[in-house]
Amino acid sequence: MALLAEYRCKATPARRVVEVYDADAYLSDDEAMAAACRHVVGGNGYHLYILSLQPDIKVEVAIRVWDTPPAPPADAEGQVPVRIESETGILVVNQLAYGPAGEMTLPRPGIYEGHVWWEGRKATADYYERSLGHPTDDTFEGHLTQAWNNCPFTERYVLDLAYIGEPEPVDEDDL
Repeated sequence: MALLAEYRCKATPARRVVEVYDADAYLSDDEAMAAACRHVVGGNGYHLYILSLQPDIKVEVAIRVWDTPPAPPADAEGQVPVRIESETGILVVNQLAYGPAGEMTLPRPGIYEGHVWWEGRKATADYYERSLGHPTDDTFEGHLTQAWNNCPFTERYVLDLAYIGEPEPVDEDDL
């Protein structure tokens, strides 16, 4: 298995969500969001939602394209299979309240399958909750910003994908 492309960025999971979607597939999807609430990651084929346990500490999102995706690490906290179609060949990593955190140009447009695995999700959420336990005074907000910027854990979501085929043809009647 060979790594063909890799992209990493940090994103703030505003409302506890980070999105990954094709550059032309920016419309939200309630069913995909509900699936993320059940399984940490949910999607509709064009749009993935990643659900964090906290809304303020930046998370790392890595998108890796392989000729054949490797198995998730044995010590990953969890993983789910995913499929995403990118008609444009560009995947956007989006922060709900702040806009795009970055974008990756894929080796080619098409349908990609693989899995998303994660680590540091629970440790970061526990740290987040502990940081909220300090007294509320004039320095509270500054304390929180410093605590969140210096989190000792990395909450990481890794999309390991492989190209499986051409994008589905666009039905002109749907336009």
